[in-house]
Amino acid sequence: MFENKLHECALPPLVRGPVRTLQVNVGRVCNQACGHCHVDAGPMRTEHMAPETAAAVVSIAKNSPDLETVDITGGAPELNENFLDLIVEIRAAGKGVITRCNLTVLLLPKHEDLPEFLAMNQVEIAASLPCYTEENVDKQRGQGVFEKSIRALRLLNSLGYGMPGSGLILTLTYNPLGAFLPGRQDELEEDYRKQLRAEFGVEFNRLLTVTNMPIGRFAETLHRHGEYEQYMSVLIEGFNHETVDGVMCRSLISVGWNGSFYDCDFNQMLDMPLHQNGTHFDVNLVRSLSELQGLPILTDDHCFGCTAGAGSSCHGALA
Repeated sequence: MFENKLHECALPPLVRGPVRTLQVNVGRVCNQACGHCHVDAGPMRTEHMAPETAAAVVSIAKNSPDLETVDITGGAPELNENFLDLIVEIRAAGKGVITRCNLTVLLLPKHEDLPEFLAMNQVEIAASLPCYTEENVDKQRGQGVFEKSIRALRLLNSLGYGMPGSGLILTLTYNPLGAFLPGRQDELEEDYRKQLRAEFGVEFNRLLTVTNMPIGRFAETLHRHGEYEQYMSVLIEGFNHETVDGVMCRSLISVGWNGSFYDCDFNQMLDMPLHQNGTHFDVNLVRSLSELQGLPILTDDHCFGCTAGAGSSCHGALA
């Protein structure tokens, strides 16, 4: 259906350009089990990236001159045994690093020194905070999560994250609390900044709005409440052709905990690996990400989640 929509709008099929961002999903182990999680991550999951796979990822990153940023995600990526080494090796190669953080993981006893490590290595932190009120966050993420998130944000602020002139970037990511599209990113950022500053003295650099994808745990919730078809209609009817040029899969590639390449993290969760002429690409087959430039991007109906309304990506709204 998505390919048909592109055709209706006289838009060509999606093809990958130079890879600027490598998103590395190091596994599905997490200290939380959020209701909107498309990864189905949680404390009981066991999938995790092995050291030899992480080493291959670093080698590929070093051999990819167009690559600018390595975006580390999970689960809670901080719980993976390779997390620190990945950051050190990638920063040494001159690439930027983003880590997708649920905030509460920074307060675990074994991570006492982790915030300082991230600051020392100038890692951008993209912290998930689905609302600026305790009631809504705890409803989606569990009792007490909001209070811990605020503590973690204050800790990061004390190290310079989100503060003017520090160079330490603290990004907040917003997911809607239900089966609807995010509001305007600039307006939500203004609301977040006003409330977090006034109520808690928390500062941050920017807010990104991310549409909930109809896969994983969020899809299960939609089906359970009889809202799946309605939500898909919202995404399809909200298709915005102006977002297509900026969809992240044009310049991003995702590698899973098992070393397989995917067009994006969402395709990874749907087990739609990158392939061409029967060849599935993984870290043992690819030497440089330039080898993946020009390949067609595998799409399906969930792609309407990235192109509805103002659009959505790991870097926020697109239009």
